[in-house]
Amino acid sequence: MIIIKKVTIKDVARKANVSISTVSNALNGVDVLKPNTKQHILKVAEELNYIPNFHGKYLKSNATKILGLFIRSTKGPYYGMLIDAIANECEKNGYDLNVFITKNEKATINSVLGRSFDGAIIFNEWLSAESLQLLEKSNIPIIFLDREKTGKHISSVIFASYEGGQMVTQYLADQGHKKIGFIHGVIELYDDKERFRGYRDALNEKSLVYDENISLFGDFEEDTAYHAVRKFIHSGYELPDAFIAANDLSAIGCIKAFAAEGYSIPDDISVIGFDDIEISSYFQPKITTVRNPIIKQGVLAVDRLLDIIFNNEGGNLDKLKGEMIIRDSCIANNKKNR
Repeated sequence: MIIIKKVTIKDVARKANVSISTVSNALNGVDVLKPNTKQHILKVAEELNYIPNFHGKYLKSNATKILGLFIRSTKGPYYGMLIDAIANECEKNGYDLNVFITKNEKATINSVLGRSFDGAIIFNEWLSAESLQLLEKSNIPIIFLDREKTGKHISSVIFASYEGGQMVTQYLADQGHKKIGFIHGVIELYDDKERFRGYRDALNEKSLVYDENISLFGDFEEDTAYHAVRKFIHSGYELPDAFIAANDLSAIGCIKAFAAEGYSIPDDISVIGFDDIEISSYFQPKITTVRNPIIKQGVLAVDRLLDIIFNNEGGNLDKLKGEMIIRDSCIANNKKNR
């Protein structure tokens, strides 16, 4: 068996005939060396295939230059856009991003408290009050994307989902729709809870009746929403005038389910989604939706986290407002076929 010895900074210093501190300055870009000396050291390091021990370096400086993202899923356009935005903003600021895909509360808490990164962005709706208290006491810089939580080292960057739920319900009511259904996403999630709460309050404000029989469960997924809507149609229960879906994927599943049963959108029923993912403007019919600033959420999450890390500036609650995008999946109730 051939044993390959790991090259150390001492080996580089010995071959370059300089001190270890001089090698360290060259490798870390400290501007105290003559250009020829720095170039010589970097060339020797390359020849020896020297790999710097960044982990040890950052432990000594009490920094890792790594941020952690704890997220429940990567499935669907929203998560993809969010992760890309966070990763790009990390790179711009000289940070690496470690992504942890987990719904496990204990695993999330243990990883965060392990301090293997400088700060964490957390999207885990199952964190208990006890776990949140542990995180707050830890003084680790944290940004939440799924709850309104602030503290000395904690901030939140969320969508104004309650206002979004109100907005779409009021729009449908103003279009003459009286019987408005709701297709839930994941009911434990902040955005689903708040959109549903806004929907319920807007119904009440418009003197419209909430009917739990037209409250379905789509799990933020096209297939789940599709099957939930087809099951509802087969139940024989009177169809609503419109459905509000908790995201665009659920809206697409809803529209496909009605099409499979011979209904036309929006002639027979209006449908509204949330997020304004790319396919929403190409799908037929083009989907009326609420455009949430997903990229802005990711960028701001990183910027707020760095504010805490460098300036100890926590306690921010950013609610990002959505914009209603009117397209083809909704029409006024008096224009419907039925």
